[in-house]
This record gives sequence, C-alpha cells and structure tokens, in this order.
Amino acid sequence: MSIRIVPDQNQPSASIEIPLSKALPDYDLHDLEQPTPRDVDAILVCQGFRDLIDDARGVLMELLAHPPVQPGSPEADKLDFTHQNPPHLELIQLTGAICPGDDDVYRPGIWLVLRDPQAKPGTALTHATQERIAAIAAEFVKRLQLA
Repeated sequence: MSIRIVPDQNQPSASIEIPLSKALPDYDLHDLEQPTPRDVDAILVCQGFRDLIDDARGVLMELLAHPPVQPGSPEADKLDFTHQNPPHLELIQLTGAICPGDDDVYRPGIWLVLRDPQAKPGTALTHATQERIAAIAAEFVKRLQLA
C-alpha cells in the first residue's frame, strides 16, 4: 500500500491519500479496481464505504488525541505523563477519494487533511510534525487493517 503524504507549501497542513489496495469484506467492499473514475464513484457512495469513513473518523480522532510514538525518537524522551497536553494536530477534512493506479485502474481511497493549529499561518510544517503525521497515517492504516 502506498500512502501519499503531501505537505502544503507555506501552510501548516498536509494531505494524506490512502488508496484501498485490498478487499474489505467487513465493509462489503470487494471489487476495488475499476476502469474509470465514474465507476469508483459508485463505491464511494455505498453504505459500506460510508461505514468505513465513520470508523476511520473514530480511529483518527483517537490517534490525534494520543499519537503513536516511535521508540527511540526524540519525542519519546520528552513524554510528560503528569499533564494532559492538547492535541497537536487537528482534522480539517476526511472523505473518500478516487485514486489513480497502474495501467489505467482506479481505486477508492481515503483522503484526509491534518493541520497544526499551533503553527503560525504562512509557515510550512516542521520536519518533526511531518514525521508525526507519517506515524499517525501508518498507525491509521494498521488499525483499520487497510494493508
């Protein structure tokens, strides 16, 4: 599975595109590879995909409130368990996406945008924040069993 993370230029936000690469029988999502974007539209509006987005929102809100920490990262050494820290990132958008694949194949996917509300407007995300977003995206995919 290829997660595509694109930091916005001169903005404290990034978009994440996660194409669905395998069938998700729990959501009644089976034939994901489609020949045209219009065929993917039918998947994006089905009840199973809407249920997936609902579950994705819950998982993502949990990850934003309690982000995963990579062992050995500088962040791991700075953990403070005595205070409740406010979430560092906020969810701006979570929706379905039409993801182009190889050989003129299209797949449904999940598209989300995260923003650092503490950053100054007009500034790009720091490297540490980009790493945190990548860790959140990886854990998101793992928890929803998308890969």
